[in-house]
Amino acid sequence: MTVDLQTLARAYRPETDTLKDRVILITGAGAGIGAELAVTSAACGAKVVLLGKTISRLEATYDRIVAMERERPSIYPMDLQGATPENYAELAEVLKNEYGRLDGLVHNAGILGDRSPIEHYDPGVWQKTLHVNLTAPFLLTQACMPLLKLSDDASVIFVSSGVGRKGRAYWGAYACSKFGIEGLAQVFADETETNTAIRSNCVNPGATRTAMRKVAYPGEDANLLKTPQEVLAPYLFLLGPDSKGVTGQSLDCQVKKPA
Repeated sequence: MTVDLQTLARAYRPETDTLKDRVILITGAGAGIGAELAVTSAACGAKVVLLGKTISRLEATYDRIVAMERERPSIYPMDLQGATPENYAELAEVLKNEYGRLDGLVHNAGILGDRSPIEHYDPGVWQKTLHVNLTAPFLLTQACMPLLKLSDDASVIFVSSGVGRKGRAYWGAYACSKFGIEGLAQVFADETETNTAIRSNCVNPGATRTAMRKVAYPGEDANLLKTPQEVLAPYLFLLGPDSKGVTGQSLDCQVKKPA
């Protein structure tokens, strides 16, 4: 029986040291899915670079990894909202000097923006949301390209959303940024498929028990949602050698509910 890629990714269970010696940069690594992915990747042997804007949160993730007695991670504070191309170039230079290459890049960081109709959407919030959720991943990917090319099997993961595939009322800039992320991942996959060892894919975590979800759905019973740890399988699948050759895909971490 042939198992489809979506099912395979959701059922994936990495072996110990599946990510051994892989250098993986994760944005938004201070909380939620980013923090859990960083800890689990380190548990699987990865050398993890923790990027985020809140140092105390990054330090908390750092401490969890150190407590496991795994490869000591690196912390790189950066606010994606205000970062310039020069800042990203500086980050890439630091990574080059420290690790010599980059094997994984996860664009996990993002902001919700406003939940309001287009007619009343604040232009400043619109620009900020598009910048953090779409322009920043473009700039970071571009800056890291030379390092990704030095890897034998580099994997770039762009984090999408259900509202980035079918627009829904009041999701405004967030939805548009995720539509853009899907497009960016596809364009990047097509550009790198035949002449590099870089893979580019999207992951949609679905409804997950995170701080952003709580803001978006304040009346929802969070106990009914999957935890960040429970949606990691597709991320880990794409970051490791078991998905070598998989590119240009958009995977769902949870089974879609019937309409």
